[in-house]
Amino acid sequence: MDNVETPATTPYDGCGRCLVGVRRLSRKNEATQSPEKQRDQVLAIVKANDAHVIAWADDWEVSGAMDPLKRPKLGPWLTDKMGPYDGIAGAAVDRIGRNVRDVLNTAYTIHERGQILLTADHVGVWDLDDENQETDLLVKALGAQMEHRATRRRSNDSKNSARSRGRVSAKPSYGYEYFRTNPKATVTEIRLRPKPTREIRKVAQRILSDQTGIITPNFEFKRLNRSGVLSPSDELALIYGREPKGTPWSENSLRRILLSKATLGYLIHDGEPVLDENGRPIKIAPELWDYATHLSLVEKLTPKKQKSIQPVGRANQGKALNSGHTFCGVCKYKVRASAQAGYQCTARHRGLAPYCKPSPSMKISMLDEEITKRFLAEYGHGQVMEKIYDPGTNYAAQIAELQASRARLRQDRQGGMYQDEDDYQWYVTEYSRMGEEIKELKKLPERPAGVRVIPTGETVAEQWERADNIPDRQEILSEFGVRVELYPRGTNRLVMTAVDPYASLELPEAA
Repeated sequence: MDNVETPATTPYDGCGRCLVGVRRLSRKNEATQSPEKQRDQVLAIVKANDAHVIAWADDWEVSGAMDPLKRPKLGPWLTDKMGPYDGIAGAAVDRIGRNVRDVLNTAYTIHERGQILLTADHVGVWDLDDENQETDLLVKALGAQMEHRATRRRSNDSKNSARSRGRVSAKPSYGYEYFRTNPKATVTEIRLRPKPTREIRKVAQRILSDQTGIITPNFEFKRLNRSGVLSPSDELALIYGREPKGTPWSENSLRRILLSKATLGYLIHDGEPVLDENGRPIKIAPELWDYATHLSLVEKLTPKKQKSIQPVGRANQGKALNSGHTFCGVCKYKVRASAQAGYQCTARHRGLAPYCKPSPSMKISMLDEEITKRFLAEYGHGQVMEKIYDPGTNYAAQIAELQASRARLRQDRQGGMYQDEDDYQWYVTEYSRMGEEIKELKKLPERPAGVRVIPTGETVAEQWERADNIPDRQEILSEFGVRVELYPRGTNRLVMTAVDPYASLELPEAA
């Protein structure tokens, strides 16, 4: 938890009363004094039993339903991964756990080791050989479990009620923020946050417009980290007035955002839109992109057994500029780059090409400088064209989705549902509505998806100068499909080839 001070500790001295202080909270709350109260309660019970605290196992934002053995801070102590200690001390039994099984399992694990268990809601050390104390522990654990279940039930009921009225009940999705008339009021408006919206739209455009296989979620999350774009968790912290922790982007988090239907402005539950009484998704916010773009992202990011488009050149993110697309001119194997040996063909030493003699090599600075000079001389004067992905109308996908929904309704009807008069009328209305919507969509002219280019007014040389780091310059080289062949001394040592990245694209007509 932010801004929670870890109390002082004393070294382990083998006195038999060296304890680990246990504190836990399910949710962060800057206004609560719970961390401090738990500290005071633990220190008081420790002092009353002539013990001392050698370490603190503070699990913040950890549910009481989590097994204590699996908690990030307490778990390693209980599984003997943190060094010697003589037991644990908590503010109450429910700080140990809110599940009868977990509490008893933890208590008996400690008891069987001959260690100490202290809680501030019990006088003295827990003695599980005493039937009365064993029963008291069981009652406290059962009370904690019942309270946890009641709290969870109230929370679920509140969320279900909010969803039934088309209201949000969870944190905002990436790119969005909530607005309320006062801090305790319900959400009255959901708006797009300008910077995150701009960044995630840029990511989607780059991925969809890429025709080389270079720009992927893996490539993009690294670019976002290099550019200092706040990750979803840090962006959420900023919304709620907390200090960002510098949590990096990950490929999985970026992929989830790109594929989520929350980007269409829908109210989401368990990953799917909540439907209104007419079976339509409830829309609660502006969309990040349209439905056709969403379908294009799903198609592009769905793993395929065999790629239909082979990448011209993959943007390797090594420390050497030409790492990843430099090959040996003798054996044609990829050349490796290292700070000590520079670019060097190691195929002969690895037993791949015994005939590769002499194996060519060159200093990293020399090869990179020469290829940069040649690349800019040949392509630097050209204009950079921005590729814009047009998702088209994609009515066919919408028709297929409606047909699938209608088929599910028909199967439910055949299975015995919608027999009551009211349900039957709803079924007839919905089935007819879907049929009419399918007919209307079939009448509309289909516009295929495609990539178009627009001039940026910037030259490749200017783009190269602006890209002041190796990964961004590697992306430029990879977009042009740059391939370098390195030969031994005494010949034309470097041969560079490239392809026009805009050759297959339709350029705008001159005015």
